[in-house]
Amino acid sequence: MLLDNIALFLTIVEKGSLTAAGREVGLSPTTVSERLAALETHYGVVLLNRTTRAISLTEEGRTLVEGARELLNGVGDLDTRIRHGAETLTGTIRLSAPSDRGRHLISHALTEFQATHPGIRVELLLSDGYVDIVGEGIDLALRFGAIMDSTLRVRSLGDARRLVCASPAYLEAHGVPHEPADLRSHNCLMMRFGQNLDNEWRFETPAGPQIVTVSGNRVANDGAMVRQWGLEGLGVVLKSELDVAEDIRRGRLIELLQGHAAQPAPVQLLFPPARTQPRRVKALADHLVETFATLEPLPWPR
Repeated sequence: MLLDNIALFLTIVEKGSLTAAGREVGLSPTTVSERLAALETHYGVVLLNRTTRAISLTEEGRTLVEGARELLNGVGDLDTRIRHGAETLTGTIRLSAPSDRGRHLISHALTEFQATHPGIRVELLLSDGYVDIVGEGIDLALRFGAIMDSTLRVRSLGDARRLVCASPAYLEAHGVPHEPADLRSHNCLMMRFGQNLDNEWRFETPAGPQIVTVSGNRVANDGAMVRQWGLEGLGVVLKSELDVAEDIRRGRLIELLQGHAAQPAPVQLLFPPARTQPRRVKALADHLVETFATLEPLPWPR
């Protein structure tokens, strides 16, 4: 019962309320409250500060969160090995990924992975904004660029570039930019990452790095939406090579300013700062590493 209550406690933290946690696991708010109280009685401390509007972790609650996931993952792996044998993987993996790559590349990789491991359930959480990996109970996250949280564990997937591109129809109607500064006179379709508008596009020029502040009539917080607008000929987009390489190969998009491309950025898998990873999470991470290793990049420089 203690382990069940610890698991319920993590669900409360991840969902942000006792009521939401109850809906997730099929328990009434009263039962959830009683089991949380029993857990606090067991430890002799308050784990959550509760008001009518919000909950927050106490210091003891944060300590329990940090150790509980590793504990429960270890118990889950042991249960799997005893019940199903050492080679069988079961359980749930919560995977976070950017929206465009998640809908295409990662979704296809998951289909292959689950064909080999049908006992694994995957929750794919798509977001182009900031995700609190620890707070939201994420087992594995795909991210681009520098990682600001030094406590997270990182596994490299190589590098990818961001490419400026537009559809043939847009370029026929509005002309082709030849220098980064030319983008100021084009309709640039931009991403919003949380509170940050991605309107400063960076380039490498013979004179050194150059930043161009762009503008346009559409902004989205979803990379797949921005790519779709580009395909529809609505403007110029700045997208990861992983998102648009096939569009460029097929001529649906044209890469622009090839002589001014910025240096590639790292692509990485992130893990919570636990000492060990569940075998199922490591297996999926290994599969994603293999998937990225087989991708054929566009030739560069051209």
